[in-house]
This record gives sequence, structure tokens and C-alpha cells, in this order.
Amino acid sequence: MFRTLVKTDTLAIDDRTVGIRYFELRTLRGARRYSAEILLGPGDRIILDDDSVPNLEARTARLVPATLYSRLLAAKATAA
Repeated sequence: MFRTLVKTDTLAIDDRTVGIRYFELRTLRGARRYSAEILLGPGDRIILDDDSVPNLEARTARLVPATLYSRLLAAKATAA
């Protein structure tokens, strides 16, 4: 089972740009599954999967800003 790169994209949040790579995977039964690898930083990634790329794009658009803002808040709370 090999992943095939379907498309690449970027998402701009405030002054930060996040890279996204979308992959297609064929299951053993022949179905298609898609995954999104969201590159937040060096060694920091989020991987999502779904049945379609449009669903992944919608989930990514909601999840990435929430993730970045929650990590920013957590960093401020730890620093205080």
C-alpha cells in the first residue's frame, strides 16, 4: 500500500504559512482513502484522513487555526 501525492497547498494564518500535502491510498479492498499531512514546523505534523479531498480541506481549514492558537495559549500559560 503506497501513498500517492495528490496535491500540495498552503494555509496562511496570521503571519504564518503552513504547508499541507494531500495523499491518496488504495486499501486492500480497492477503496480510496485520502490523508492530509499538515506541516506545522520541523518535526511537528498533524495527519488527518477522510474519504475525500474536499472533506479534508474543510477539516484542515478548521483544525489548523485552532491548533496553532491553542498551542500559543498553552505556551503563554507555561511561561507564566
